[in-house]
Amino acid sequence: MPDPVVQIENVSKAFGATRALDQIAFSVSAGELFGLVGPDGAGKSTLFRILVSLLEADRGVVRVLGLDPVGDLWALRRQVGYMPGRFALYGDLTVRENLEFFAAVFGTSVEAEYTSIAPIYQQIERFADRRAGALSGGMKQKLALCCALVHRPAMLFLDEPTTGVDAVSRREFWDLLGTLRDSGLTTIVSTPYMDEAMRCDRVALMQTGRILAIDDPTRLGARFPRPLFGVHTRDRRRVLDLLRTLPLVTSVFPFGDIVHVSTARVTAHGDDLSDAALAEHLRDGLVAAGLGDAEVRPIDAGIEDLFMELMGTESTGAAS
Repeated sequence: MPDPVVQIENVSKAFGATRALDQIAFSVSAGELFGLVGPDGAGKSTLFRILVSLLEADRGVVRVLGLDPVGDLWALRRQVGYMPGRFALYGDLTVRENLEFFAAVFGTSVEAEYTSIAPIYQQIERFADRRAGALSGGMKQKLALCCALVHRPAMLFLDEPTTGVDAVSRREFWDLLGTLRDSGLTTIVSTPYMDEAMRCDRVALMQTGRILAIDDPTRLGARFPRPLFGVHTRDRRRVLDLLRTLPLVTSVFPFGDIVHVSTARVTAHGDDLSDAALAEHLRDGLVAAGLGDAEVRPIDAGIEDLFMELMGTESTGAAS
């Protein structure tokens, strides 16, 4: 692994009685596209603000590009690009004027840096004279990304950049992030979307200020601890309630038109059942309840299955 450009050791932050971050620790390597994944309130934005010198941690050690965000904040701010969670550009300024302003803040110009932002800016250049506030959601995010890159930062921080953006614009934005990663730019991005998490090199799953797991997103599903099955039936609402009443069932979650069901493998009598036997057990229970069209098959767990499993474990642990 390349040397880390971000090092976080036992970082905590509280706002009054609310603990936003609790003993966070991880590192990010040069050139990595690293994702922070979790729902609202997980602590992602608080962590971003600490990393880019907008907040000070209560305790712990933070180094970004070898710099201390508190003691070296001015040196750090010249080397990072940051997109906050909400659109933070000047809505009354045009696309061109916003870019010129941010370039001037960093002592450069759009002309001098055009080559570095051209692959992105060319997608919005035809709107150069339009006020930023009148752009679509996807165009606003592309403009914000250009403004974050106009000074050629060594590292990029993006806090939920596609929230509220349509599906096509989301995909286009992540294609741009892939291009930036291929160019060697280290990027940390937060997202609540699991499909976006799958496009990262590694992800940290976060919940209530804590990290639940860190790994390559393609490997996280393999950590799921129990057999998992996909159940399909026309009466989707009824099947959810019925599955929760069956012996051995440990969790039931809807995934589109499929229901994901996890089970214990060992019965109360100590019998260790195969996946085929467990699938038959589930189908027999549903057929007996009148759902004769039920289809049950073993499936591989994904990142979202593991995340919900870990969230449940975390909640149980916190309550005990």
